[in-house]
Amino acid sequence: MKQTTLISAKDIKKNWYIVDAEGQTVGRLATQVALLLRGKHKVTFTPHINNGDHVIVINAEKVIFTGKKETDKNYYHHSMHPGGLRRRNVATQRELDSTKILERAIRLMLPKNVQGANQFRALHVVKGTEHQYAAQKPEVYVINTKKGETK
Repeated sequence: MKQTTLISAKDIKKNWYIVDAEGQTVGRLATQVALLLRGKHKVTFTPHINNGDHVIVINAEKVIFTGKKETDKNYYHHSMHPGGLRRRNVATQRELDSTKILERAIRLMLPKNVQGANQFRALHVVKGTEHQYAAQKPEVYVINTKKGETK
């Protein structure tokens, strides 16, 4: 009879990674960070268990968009009241809060359930290079997301 090993919450080791977003394209960076948050880079990946890692994204304000997305891409919000549709383009959002651009791109790449909400909680996006998570001793995670390049 084949022995199966069950993974429990106490067996999961969560690492801390730091990712520099300077000069990175939003979508390509977001896919790589979402994989880290989900834990798909680990051998022990199981869809119903949250074994993803914590990710700190620095320099969020220096992330780039390709093409004319800076002016043409819009973020929408509706207050659920008549005439309550609000629209904001990327340039305006960058002025108000540049971390929300990356947070939204990453959140939409995670599962739309409780598991995705728990994984999103492990994301920490900051402006600049200073962050408050130095005590966790995060490892630098290098992402090469230039178009046409492979790791």
